[in-house]
Amino acid sequence: MSKVRILVGTKKGAFILTSDGARKNWKISEPHFMGWEIYHMKGSPADPNRIYCSQTSGWFGQIMQRSDDGGKTWNTPGGGGGVSPQGMPVGESNKFVYDGEVGKHLWYDGTPHPWEFKRVWHLEPSLTDADACYAGVEDAALFKTTDGGHTWKELPALRHTKGELWQPGAGGMGLHTILLDPKNPNRIFVAISAAGVFRTEDGGKTWKPATKGLNMQYELPDKKQEVGFCVHRIAMHPSKPNVLFMQKHWDVNRSDNAGESWTEVSGNLPSDFGFPIDVHAHEPETIYVVPIKSDSEHYPPDAKLRVYRSKTGGNEWEALTKGLPQQDCYVNVLRDAMAVDSLDKCGIYFGTTGGQVYCSPDGGDNWQCLVRDLPGVLSVEVQTLP
Repeated sequence: MSKVRILVGTKKGAFILTSDGARKNWKISEPHFMGWEIYHMKGSPADPNRIYCSQTSGWFGQIMQRSDDGGKTWNTPGGGGGVSPQGMPVGESNKFVYDGEVGKHLWYDGTPHPWEFKRVWHLEPSLTDADACYAGVEDAALFKTTDGGHTWKELPALRHTKGELWQPGAGGMGLHTILLDPKNPNRIFVAISAAGVFRTEDGGKTWKPATKGLNMQYELPDKKQEVGFCVHRIAMHPSKPNVLFMQKHWDVNRSDNAGESWTEVSGNLPSDFGFPIDVHAHEPETIYVVPIKSDSEHYPPDAKLRVYRSKTGGNEWEALTKGLPQQDCYVNVLRDAMAVDSLDKCGIYFGTTGGQVYCSPDGGDNWQCLVRDLPGVLSVEVQTLP
């Protein structure tokens, strides 16, 4: 029987949950990197035991971690055994240096501000090479390693795609989504808050904005402006890489032409504000979102935690509530805190800022809380193992 491994990054450490394919009984690991923010962990599709991890701290900076045994043990690739005066690992794997002239982007108040590296928000391992992995960072840029995380090199053409007009969202200017087209290794989509969606067709040598048709709650000064959209998350089904789904800062959107144009599909959602969006493993037109009340009130409408599912690719939505708290619930689900497994029936997982991790082993019809009282959950990824 297949196994499932859930990688949970929190504000105070990483946790790994494992179960067999029945997904009824779960084993929870001891915390890894306790006390550190774990923005993201993700396993390699080419080698499931290879897991990359972003460990960060406002005091000690960024540290990259790697496991080659499914998260049982960890090492700092390229660290060379050295430590900082504070006892933290040092080495090439922790260095994210912008290529060439640093340049400037717009600050919150519209004034120019130099690019400053702060942390790694998202890791996306190559679909075919366990030693290759992309990293989306703050201030927004895309980096890549080809040596298992020992060294990281920027793909600078992205920042040169109107980067001088990018501005941070409320949580910072982070590159938070990286989608690799399984049918075209040279096509990559990225999303940046609050700049928009960008696409490359040549492996990152050149990029173009992919934002046509997106709405803004507040009118942009230039109605033809291609950047400045606060995209929260984008998702794709591997069988239909030209179809993209988006949760934006107000409204859910869909593109059927690889981001050339977008249409709103918020439909009958109680609120079209939220952070995560994901796609069923076997049904490319079945998508999931978790609405919250507003951009200032980050909790579910009516204090009822509801995942919404559309089986028609948007517009028509149904509330999924069985097993979820339906009163006095004031948690949020962050953009990287939802994932799906590839079992049949497809499992849906999400973590909350209140420290709960929920699982539905049947595509969202029924939910169970796998663990409570973790630190606030920043990210959830799922691996389906043989």
